Amino acid sequence: MANRGPSYGLSREVQEKIDQKYDADLEARLVEWILVQCDGELERPEPGKQNFQKWLMDGTILCRLINSLYPRGMEPIKKIPDTKMAFKQMEKISQFLQAAEAYGVTRTDIFQTVDLWEGKDMSAVQRTLAALGSVALTKDDGYYRGNSDWFHKKARENRREFSEEQLRQGRSLIGLQMGSNRGASQSGMAGYGTPRQIMRHDSPRPNAAPTSP
Repeated sequence: MANRGPSYGLSREVQEKIDQKYDADLEARLVEWILVQCDGELERPEPGKQNFQKWLMDGTILCRLINSLYPRGMEPIKKIPDTKMAFKQMEKISQFLQAAEAYGVTRTDIFQTVDLWEGKDMSAVQRTLAALGSVALTKDDGYYRGNSDWFHKKARENRREFSEEQLRQGRSLIGLQMGSNRGASQSGMAGYGTPRQIMRHDSPRPNAAPTSP
């Protein structure tokens, strides 16, 4: 992997756990989708996480992928330079990530540039691409290409719109419910924490001897 030294101790254990999340089956599905979505003009990479990273890490394929989900002339990334300069390649990755979020991928599903560029978390890269495929499939606007079984459709938000009259009636109902308690009386009720006073009534005890005058 690019720009990565050996991992030691705790960092190695963490990296091993991250690597275990990588899904080879998902990799194959994502590669197939990207090839179809980009009109099959790309060279298919050899299977494997490192090959998948190398295939995507300069950002070009990612930019072409997000552009393919828009009508011609409306692509979010206008220029995709072919460059070997590292900071320019990372810039293309960042452009893809911004465009993916604008397209509808939630921020929690967006990977960090170093996750791909340095290969720190390729499972996060998979997560972003799978989320992008799901959003594209859900939009159903004619720009998604590929098998509908490759991704799951996201649940659409069911928003209910209320008229001003309905909102006014709802506020009136709440007002009536609140007003129904206004006649309640708290007289004779002791406040929380207040000791109760016990009233004693003096009365002759039964069978008690009468007192002398």
